[in-house]
Amino acid sequence: MTVVISWNVNGFRSILKKGFTEWLEEVSPDIICLQETKLKPSDIKDPSFPIPPHYHTYWSFAKKPGYSGTAFFCKKKPLQIIEINEPAFTDEGRVQIADFGDFVLFNSYWPNSQEEKKRLSYKIEFIDKLQQILLEFIKKQKKNILVCGDFNIAHTEIDLARPKENENHAGYYPEERESMTKFLNAGFVDTFRMFCKEGGHYTWWSYRTNARARNIGWRIDYHVVNETFKKHIKRSWILSDVHGSDHCPIGVEIIK
Repeated sequence: MTVVISWNVNGFRSILKKGFTEWLEEVSPDIICLQETKLKPSDIKDPSFPIPPHYHTYWSFAKKPGYSGTAFFCKKKPLQIIEINEPAFTDEGRVQIADFGDFVLFNSYWPNSQEEKKRLSYKIEFIDKLQQILLEFIKKQKKNILVCGDFNIAHTEIDLARPKENENHAGYYPEERESMTKFLNAGFVDTFRMFCKEGGHYTWWSYRTNARARNIGWRIDYHVVNETFKKHIKRSWILSDVHGSDHCPIGVEIIK
């Protein structure tokens, strides 16, 4: 059994001040994937930087200091860290790839399309490139895949509290939802929807208007697997009671 948790922490230094290390020790997942760490390489070289005990840590940074970024911590070292020279992934520290034997992990932080669709084309290109690479791993290398992270898309109307009011807002543009549909139709499964078909379950809430207390949220964080791997997913859930970020963590349990 392997438990993988994913969480957009909205700043790693910020989450450290809110009990992250203690929470991690208590929950003790086999792997935790973080997005929007907002760090630069020199941060983790500082001797005083708090590296979580009992974990091997891997980091990816954006070229722009303090922006974007991903990290994952694991109890057992991966067989291989896979580097792909793709600017859409590396320039903003958006994708990490690690082979754990039973599956290849893609820790991903998908771009925000922004208001007025300023980065919509960039986002769709990112998704297309990611899909292409995933399919190469599945078809050519016969690998099972777990893609986790903040996708910055509420895929269907049950994935956000107020779909009609948000049709022309980033994260729910028709073009990005269509791109997500295309992505899933290429042979991938949204694991949360394997176990829960109802709305009202969200992973992100605006800091404004007391949205979290009223559960006016969006489900934009995902664990996605390829079709043949879904039989190994025992459960997929949202840790909505965990605070510290505008997102909450999500979990998936993998069995052999």
